[in-house]
Amino acid sequence: MTRRVLRAMDDPHLTVLGHPTGRLLLARDPYPIDMHAVIARAAERGVAIEINGDPHRLDLDWRLCAEARDAGVPIAIGADAHSLAGLENAEWGLGIARKGGLEKKDVLNALDAEGFLAYASKRQAA
Repeated sequence: MTRRVLRAMDDPHLTVLGHPTGRLLLARDPYPIDMHAVIARAAERGVAIEINGDPHRLDLDWRLCAEARDAGVPIAIGADAHSLAGLENAEWGLGIARKGGLEKKDVLNALDAEGFLAYASKRQAA
């Protein structure tokens, strides 16, 4: 799985790696994946990594947030909303980011629309 994810991050159209370990809390273990290698490749390629705020996922694990931050990997907080009510999951994602020691400057969602589009365009131009 690590090899597949690393290869996917070579695609210039990939801006944010979502569901980084595929885990479902109390239901499905994470993929057998080397997240240290994934974080390193994300830093090399300019790919952000998602914190999925669905309370059944909370993936990226908070214990990896500082490693991603220190490597220069932006974090995107996703709600994994499949309905309007699911938008409230963003609070869970924000909680994981805070628990992991992230600040506003570390979170891709904190950019204004122009800043986000510039980030995405920079990735595709690389």
